[in-house]
Amino acid sequence: MLSILDRYFLRELAQSVAATAIVLLAIMSGISFAHVLQQVANGSFPASVMFQVLGLNMLDGLTTLLPLSAFLGVLLALGRMWRESEMHVLASSGMGASGLLRPMSILAASIALLVGLVSLWLGPWAARTSDQLVAAANRSVIAAGLDAGRFTELPGKGGIIFVDQLSRDGSTLGNTFIATERIGKDNVPHIKLVTGKRGQLYQETDGSGRFLALWNGFQYDIPLGADNWRKMQYERNDASLSNVQSDTDDEDPAHSLTTMALLRTDNPDTRAEFAWRTIAPAMTLVLLTLALPLSRQSPREPRFGRLLLAVLAFYCYYLMMALCRGQLIKGHWHHSGPMWMLSLIVFGIAAWMFRSQYVERKPRRAGA
Repeated sequence: MLSILDRYFLRELAQSVAATAIVLLAIMSGISFAHVLQQVANGSFPASVMFQVLGLNMLDGLTTLLPLSAFLGVLLALGRMWRESEMHVLASSGMGASGLLRPMSILAASIALLVGLVSLWLGPWAARTSDQLVAAANRSVIAAGLDAGRFTELPGKGGIIFVDQLSRDGSTLGNTFIATERIGKDNVPHIKLVTGKRGQLYQETDGSGRFLALWNGFQYDIPLGADNWRKMQYERNDASLSNVQSDTDDEDPAHSLTTMALLRTDNPDTRAEFAWRTIAPAMTLVLLTLALPLSRQSPREPRFGRLLLAVLAFYCYYLMMALCRGQLIKGHWHHSGPMWMLSLIVFGIAAWMFRSQYVERKPRRAGA
């Protein structure tokens, strides 16, 4: 049964963590939105699935956002209590370290379970769903923004396309008109016009591009400022609809695999990904333990002095964990033992700092 004091601590800490998570989520959504817009502009996927991809990317980012939100939220909540002398009053009333550890343990266990759920299941599911959504969109002219009776810009190609009819599933086109611009071998801009009585969309086997197969039409090559136009009649003509340009720097096939699939695959990438997923809940517990001693402030101490020190401690810890993950990816290490050892060291330092704050100090002798 929770006491009144436990419920008070839980309420204050949970509200601070939730508020911090909302602020960080808003910041992360802005950064993710800019990245998604860049991918849409590059032609990586059509704009019609932009917001779905954005939402899935934000779900995937909760693995990092939740531990940081819990760390900063606890720092802000306990720091306010120390500055307003609430902790001093509670300590003078007989509350020791155990009075703070009980609600913190409940909060830490709840957040660690949530982080484990996100890192082991929800995050990989969001990454897989995002990849499948983009792949399905790149196979559909409807998702690519094409609509019957309307001129549509070709992403990244500097051209337009027009169709008078479009099947419900987006697989079959009626009369089609495509206009693109290119620079010829003579460094003269050329306008390429392609018409067809019907068309069919298909994608390359490796998924690197989308093409329209047009039947029974004409193709015109018109150099600007010249009169040597060329006209060609064809039975079938394949025209590029858009290039699907993937961001190779962001590609991580192991990240979208399920946790069970990671266990069945033995290579540096999967070992590093599995280690990162399993260490995430432990990192949350370590950060919340570290927040206890770092949140202690005196009433006259600068408000954000300890917060700056805590953020620096988080950055150093996270950077060292990322370096360990990099060693796993490169194949220099074959297990996650150093990551767990580092977490235990930081946890031990945080526990020692917290204990030293509540150790009874011997009174000084007069004249000593």
